[in-house]
Amino acid sequence: MGIGGSIFLIALGAIFAFAVEADLGWLDLAVVGWVLMLAGVAGLLATLYFWNSRRRTVTRPAPGDRVVSERVVPAQEDRVVQEHREVRRPGPVV
Repeated sequence: MGIGGSIFLIALGAIFAFAVEADLGWLDLAVVGWVLMLAGVAGLLATLYFWNSRRRTVTRPAPGDRVVSERVVPAQEDRVVQEHREVRRPGPVV
């Protein structure tokens, strides 16, 4: 579930819990609203946790680019990964 789905569940749950006053007899819409809001909050927290734990890509600057600061990335399992990026600059306009 993404951020959008989580916010949708939170909003739908809030509508059921606070705005709808229908009496269905066997179903309490306020409880359904609270359950939906809790599911939305749990989904939002899980999504944010997994977004923060993703691996980040380390890139090297192109020749001529100014380096403000370089991050130190520890090597993992004695494996070196190199990334080669081809940057094509726009040529002169004819």
